[in-house]
Amino acid sequence: MFRIDYVGSSPYITCNPSLFHHKLSTRDRFLILSSDGLYQYFTNEEAVAEVEMFIATTPEGDPAQHLVEEVLFRAANKAGMDFHELIEIPQGDRRRYHDDVSVIVISLEGRIWRSCV
Repeated sequence: MFRIDYVGSSPYITCNPSLFHHKLSTRDRFLILSSDGLYQYFTNEEAVAEVEMFIATTPEGDPAQHLVEEVLFRAANKAGMDFHELIEIPQGDRRRYHDDVSVIVISLEGRIWRSCV
């Protein structure tokens, strides 16, 4: 079952963004913007490695959609069910297994992919 381990006081949601400054280098190929639902199942490093692998093996594919699907696979696995069983659960009820996930992958070479669930 989906549980939030956060123990704190209100406000639980704030309009103050988390910012990180990074000077671009020639090695940087893309930017991942996502909601926190992605990071329930991926570290920053895992998300980057997953996008790098996906772009290398499927250059015409959608890495944002791939990340969302991987979150669903991991959520299903954690719940002890098949991916398709999880997908068949209505989205409102599915919230017990994973948080909302929105992902945008921006290629620094000119492409943008968007996906959410």
